Amino acid sequence: MLLKVEKLSKNFDGVTAISNLDFDLEEGEVRGLIGPNGSGKSTFFNLVTGVYPPASGRIWFEGKDITEAEPHDIAALGIARTFQLLRIFSDMTVLENVMIGHHLHVNYGPLAAVFGVAKTSAEEKRIKQEMMELLAFVGLADYAELQGAELSIGQRRLLSLARAIAMRPKLLMLDEPAAGLSPANVDNLLNTIAELKKRYGLTIIIIEHILRVVMNTCDRVTVLDHGEKIGEGTPEEVRNNHAVIEAYLGREMNDEDVRKAITQ
Repeated sequence: MLLKVEKLSKNFDGVTAISNLDFDLEEGEVRGLIGPNGSGKSTFFNLVTGVYPPASGRIWFEGKDITEAEPHDIAALGIARTFQLLRIFSDMTVLENVMIGHHLHVNYGPLAAVFGVAKTSAEEKRIKQEMMELLAFVGLADYAELQGAELSIGQRRLLSLARAIAMRPKLLMLDEPAAGLSPANVDNLLNTIAELKKRYGLTIIIIEHILRVVMNTCDRVTVLDHGEKIGEGTPEEVRNNHAVIEAYLGREMNDEDVRKAITQ
């Protein structure tokens, strides 16, 4: 078990964001996390990555209790994430942004940087080459020398994804990666997620409102509503779960119309 969450809860000013949640994730799995706005999806990400402390419950990663760990320690263990609100360095180049994500894996320290010129030069060359390959993977190689501020919203999302991959995570948590992407780039994202698992052996959790991203890429899907798990299973099982349909898309549509909407 790569990630295990047990009886997790979080409240904000008396409002329950996550309630008594159990969640298990196997290594190599691609898991979707869906639900209405305000259902607790991003709060769950923030709890796992140490942004918020839980009110109660425990979180384990590779058998290690990380419930009270700091975000940088959790990142060092191998959990990387993207955010709904894009957090890139606008005054740095695209390549420099990705290299920032790779800093945990630099193989020299401050003294080597001062005295080991040949070693640091070779290491920087290796890093740049590896990061350029990563930018090519997400389709941003041609923009490597542009400032982050010059990218479109969709390109910034791809840069955020590349920077998270550069951390060489064991678990990659994607918070609405398709937001702001054109239909063509959504299709590219579908292919990218599939290739991520194949090329890098990543375990992935995806929050996404464009449901075909989840339904077409995930092995299993977990559904939250008001901070509680109301459904879990394969995409097909979730698509046909009446409780999920009612909570996620409302009572005004019949089940068959909703199934079609979820598939698109």
